[in-house]
Amino acid sequence: MRKNAGFNGLILCFLLPLLSCSRADLKLGFYYQSCPNAEKIVFDYVEKHIPHAPTLAAPLLRMHFHDCFGCDGSVLINSTVKNRAEKAAVPNLTLRGFDFIDEIKGLVEEECPGVVSCADILALTARDAVAVIGGPYWNVPTGRRDGLISNMVEALNNIPAPTFNLSTLQKSFASKGLDAHDLVLLSGAHTIGIGHCQFFSNRLYNFTGKLDEDPSLDPLYAANLKKYKCKTPTDTTIVEMDPGSFRTFDLGYYKLLLKRRGIFQSDAALTTTGATKAKIEQLVYGLLEVFFNEFGRSMEKLGRVEVKTGEEGEIRRHCAVVN
Repeated sequence: MRKNAGFNGLILCFLLPLLSCSRADLKLGFYYQSCPNAEKIVFDYVEKHIPHAPTLAAPLLRMHFHDCFGCDGSVLINSTVKNRAEKAAVPNLTLRGFDFIDEIKGLVEEECPGVVSCADILALTARDAVAVIGGPYWNVPTGRRDGLISNMVEALNNIPAPTFNLSTLQKSFASKGLDAHDLVLLSGAHTIGIGHCQFFSNRLYNFTGKLDEDPSLDPLYAANLKKYKCKTPTDTTIVEMDPGSFRTFDLGYYKLLLKRRGIFQSDAALTTTGATKAKIEQLVYGLLEVFFNEFGRSMEKLGRVEVKTGEEGEIRRHCAVVN
């Protein structure tokens, strides 16, 4: 699969809207001359370490997603006395894997100082981590530059919240050039994801302010969550989004949605209209390979959102600090 990446990437550029491939100077093998071993260094590190920590694949993928509501590595920057960075935004407080990215960046810097961006390293690492645990593999055109600004409020305003309904989700995605099809496909990453009780406990304990449950959530599943996981409204326990196969990139998440067992309101929202629900049903009753291919295409599209290229931004020497 890897050796055909260049050819497949060219095909994708013809299949995707013209804007997606012409809006930025991203290309497969961008570092072929300037740092020919860059992608191999990333993959080798991921292949060595992720099998010993397979649950890290989901956080790395989530980090890439949060960064890609403007793919410029800004989610990696630390806060300072004068600036509260994206890491300080509520959606990013539960992100992890920053040390993993820093380790890879250090190895790449040893090979080619000041050449490969943190934004590209994050995009490549997320893809490789998913592939190593048996998930889909997608093309990652490179050439991103690192942003100079990381702002907590901007992240809070841009990253879709787990409380969003379908209309709000679609508007959020559309603002980044992503459609309802991408929304359904990218949500499939939740098959290896986890959630924290505090982000959906209102659905269990106080949905409308009357100490009631969300009627769109399967009552048996809600009872199970309250008994074993989210035992109080303020519980911070971790819950697998695809219980039983949360370490396997499969169709389990979509099957749970059809059973009304998505833990976030944003998950349940995907079944509230005919179009998005029909797409979920198509995936559930289709081949896993089809899901992998479609997920990969949406991930490549996501990876092009508001990238910086050419002379924009910089190539950060340390991912957590602007040069």
